[in-house]
Parts: sequence; structure tokens; C-alpha cells
Amino acid sequence: MFDIEEELKKLPNKPGVYIMHDKNDKIIYVGKAISLKNRVRQYFRKNNKTKRIENMVSLIDHFEYIVTDNEAEALILECNLIKKNMPKFNVLLKDDKTYPYIKVNVKSDYPDVYVTRRILNDGAKYFGPYASAGAAKEMVDFIKSKFKIRQCRNFKYKDRPCLNYHIKKCMGPCMGYVSKEEYRKQIDEVVDLLEGKTDKIIKSLTTEMLDASNNMQYEKAAYLRDKKMAIEAIMQKQKVSNIAENDIDVIGLARNENEVCIEIFFVRKSKMIGREHYFLNHLEDETDNEILSNFIKQYYMGRPILPNKIMLREEVEDKQLIEKYLSEVMQRKVEIKTPQKGEKLRLVEMAENNAKITLENKEKDKTEILMELKKVLNMEKLPRKIESYDISNLSGEFIVAGMCVVQDGVIKKNLSRRFKIKTVYGQDDPKCMMEVITRRLRHSIDILNESKTTGFGRLPDVIFVDGGITQIRAAKKAIDDINVELEKAYKKLGIQDKREKIEIPVFGMVKNDKHSTRALLDEKRQELPLSEKLMRFITEFQDTVHDTAIGYHKKLRDKQITKSSLDEVKGIGDVKKRLLLKKFGSVEKIANAKISELTDIKGINEELAKKIIEELNNM
Repeated sequence: MFDIEEELKKLPNKPGVYIMHDKNDKIIYVGKAISLKNRVRQYFRKNNKTKRIENMVSLIDHFEYIVTDNEAEALILECNLIKKNMPKFNVLLKDDKTYPYIKVNVKSDYPDVYVTRRILNDGAKYFGPYASAGAAKEMVDFIKSKFKIRQCRNFKYKDRPCLNYHIKKCMGPCMGYVSKEEYRKQIDEVVDLLEGKTDKIIKSLTTEMLDASNNMQYEKAAYLRDKKMAIEAIMQKQKVSNIAENDIDVIGLARNENEVCIEIFFVRKSKMIGREHYFLNHLEDETDNEILSNFIKQYYMGRPILPNKIMLREEVEDKQLIEKYLSEVMQRKVEIKTPQKGEKLRLVEMAENNAKITLENKEKDKTEILMELKKVLNMEKLPRKIESYDISNLSGEFIVAGMCVVQDGVIKKNLSRRFKIKTVYGQDDPKCMMEVITRRLRHSIDILNESKTTGFGRLPDVIFVDGGITQIRAAKKAIDDINVELEKAYKKLGIQDKREKIEIPVFGMVKNDKHSTRALLDEKRQELPLSEKLMRFITEFQDTVHDTAIGYHKKLRDKQITKSSLDEVKGIGDVKKRLLLKKFGSVEKIANAKISELTDIKGINEELAKKIIEELNNM
């Protein structure tokens, strides 16, 4: 039994990371501290805490901690644990993006230029990040069309040149038609272009163009002229700032009641080469400073390429610590700046304004989705709460259902629910659907809800089921049966007043032969017309509920497979079972293991090892 008060007394007065667990041993919060003793104790004392922290503390069943040599080590460990465990009460940046870069393999005799998402320590030059692969590819296409460098990725000498040579898009290095020095001159110009040194390129091209013209090399002069004009045109497409900085990221933050939006401008060589934004939820109690501090730690720590400066409005917590760590990683100075005036401040304000507009546009998109759904579904009111259901089973075994919720145009994963089917045996999806929707509706109807405690909230405005007309009819039958139950309940209680029936429209999310969302179906088997935006929304909703159902099904199946064998061996408890599965990976491999391999595990002697092998092989 974990005694929190007793464990608090044992905390050391040293830097480290603390990890909060709930009763199911799930990590719900990770934090760092200069003094573990002082920081962790604060959570369990009566002082002013935000609602978010109060909720977190109420769920803590036990905690653990890791002592580090210094605060810098604690910072790194905290970030790694947050990224790995995604604790519920930490500010989470769900960033699975790998940004595109342009790579110039300058170590090669005849370098090529291409888009990559992998940054290697291979001596090549990398330029970026670009906010989209399209933007990076556009630049590479431009380079390959205006600079006669090779197009092929796998360079080798050939018997004859390819088509690119004949149409004058390549200098033919594979045939030895160009020297390394002449080819390198083209690559140097490409590098200058990517580094923003366009004035240097334009000046050089102008000189070459005039020389070619004076020497009556008119074809070469025309080529150089077109190249010069193209470079001038593409540089004008990029937003130019008046900041005399090399590489900076500019961060802006905007928030409303429900969400926070963080916008990043990527400025390289005084040119904005891209932007990106992130949405963070459930941060009502967090200050801008706290949000930005956590964002910067999660976003930048672990990235292979970093800017020279990060500019933002707020002075962030752990600023010096983060700067020191990032500078050591890059082996050059990386600074976090909060400009107070001038062009730098105006650029931060521009990022903030864009974050605000991005947030407003997201709200508009949600409203438009709801308005369009209302029209398509022919409803009198906005479908503010939509629930979707999916059944998952394997040949009638481990039958489960998933429920997902859209609230005000947003998929709320925290409102998802999972059901074990209790009354249906064998593969009968319509009956399973009836059971699940009946159980769910009872939860939100006081007169039918015996427990009186529910996390389902109010009834939905509309129900989507994964499937066609049979699933729609099953859901409608469940609603009709609930209305019959209600009528009997009111009659039993002597309530004579006429009560309104529950009327929830039901629609089916049907898929095509490739298992992709095809349409919404009504109870008359009519497919409803959907715009591209609405189709994407329905597809995401259907995929989410499908993942919820099938994820639960796999969990139960895997649990049962493990339970049916190892749990029947006497002397094997949960701890030994976890150790065995961690080492061998499966029950089958445990059964085929050597006795000496089993006895390597703590708590398993030779006698128990023989017993495990014998009993598993006799099952």
C-alpha cells in the first residue's frame, strides 16, 4: 500500500523528475524540480492551485521520482518522459511531423539536390525546414529547371546520356561532358540561392550574360538572362522581412475559451520560407508563459537543426537552461529573445495575429460543418452533439463496440466509450448495435439510470452508425424500445402527463469496396450529397470510431490469449508474467525456452522453470 504522506517524507532535496500515477498505474503527469522535496510536497498542501492541478492531484494514487545530477539533466529527462508517455495533465504537443529539408550532397563529385525528411551527419548541406513538402519540391523543381545539374538520384557513368541532356536540362556528367569544376560552379550558385545570397548570383549572372553577348554567344546569353529573371521572380514570391538576422523562428500565441493556437514563422536569411501552427486543448488554467515554455521544450529539444534565435512575446520559464542545452547540442549559440520594439517586435505581432486568424478560421470551419450537416440531414436544429458507433469482433468472439463523440464540430476523444457486448452470442452485428445504443441511452435518462452516475452527458442530437440499412434499423429499434421502457416507467410511477418521446435521427456511414467512406445513408436507403469538406469530416469521424472499437477488441483478445495459458501455471503471478513476456515476447517462445533462460528471470528457480515448460507444452 502506497502511503503518500510517508513517501513525501522520504523525498530528497535534490534535482530530478517526478512522475504521478493514477490507480491503474497510468502516468498522468511528469514534472521536473530543482528540489524534489519542495516541489512534490506543494501538490499535496492546501494552497491556491488551478482547477487543472486540483483535478490531477485528486487522481494521484502513487508517485515515483528519478534523481539527476543537475537541473539540465532533469529538463532533458522530463521532455523525454512526456514525449514517450503523453501524460493527460501535461501540456502536450502532438507533433509527429518530420519537416522536409532540401539536401545538397556537397561531398559528392557531382552533387544532386533533392527533398528529404532525414537529417544525417554526412557532411551534406541541409536547407529548411519547409512547412510543406510542396514548397520544398517547388524550389527543387525550380533549381533543376534553371541550373543544369543532374536529375538522377543514383549517379553512375553510362553509355549514352539521358533525355535531360538532349533537352538541355543537364550538363551530362554521367558521360564526362562537364568537368567537376564547372559542375561545382552550378552547385555553388544553388547553395547561394538556398542561403538567400541572391544579390551575389544576380551580379555574377549579369556579368556572364554581358560577356556572352559581347562574344556573340547569343544562345548562352539568352539562357543566362532567363535564369537571372527566374531567380528574381522566385525570390519576389517569398516574403521579405527587414530583419538583418540569419536563421530565426518567430512564435505567436492566440487563445479562446477552448483552445490555444501557436503559430511559427520560419525565417531564413531574412526570407520567410514557411510557417506552421499547432492547436492545444484544455489549457484554460495555464498562463501564456507556461504554455510557451512547455511548447518550446517539447518542440525544439531533440530536433536535429535549430535556428540561431527563437523570438516570442513572453519571457519563458527555464529560458537560460533551455538556451544552454540547445547551444550545446548545436555547438553554437541558440538564443530565446523577447523583442520590445522595432521590426522584430512587429514580426512577433504578425505571428500572433496569424495565430488569432488561424484560430478564428478553425471556429468558422466548425460552424460551417454544423450548418452544412444541418442542411444535409434536414434537421431543425444544429447537430451540436453527434455520436457514432462501430461493432468489432472476430468470428463472433471478443465482441465489443466503440462510441465516439463530435461536440460543436470537434471530435472529442476524451468522450469516447468502449462496450463489451453482454447479451449477444455469435456474430450478429445488428443485435450488438441494439444492445449498445440501448445501454447508452439509459445512461442519460434519469428514470432508467439506476446508478445515477454517468459520464455520457446529454443525449445526442444525431447518431451515426458504421454500416448500412441493417445497422440503421437496429439503432432505430433501440430508440423505440427505450421509448417503450419510458412509457412503462412513467405509468408505474403514476405519472400521467404526456411525455415527449426520444427522437434521435440515425444515419449510416457506408464504405466502398476499398474500405473508404463513400456516403451517409438515411433510413430510406438514400445516399446524402456531401461536399468534399463534409466528406473529409465524416471519414475522420468514421475512422476514429473504428479505431476505438478495433483497439478495444485487440486488447481483449491479446489479454485472453495471455490469460488462457500463463495464468494457469501455479507460481506465476502478474510480476513474473510481465517479466516473462517482456523477455520472450510470446507464450509460445516461453514454452520453447531453455530452463537456463527462464532461471535468468528474478524469482524463477529451476523447479518453477521446469513446471512452466511442462504445463505450457501440455496445454
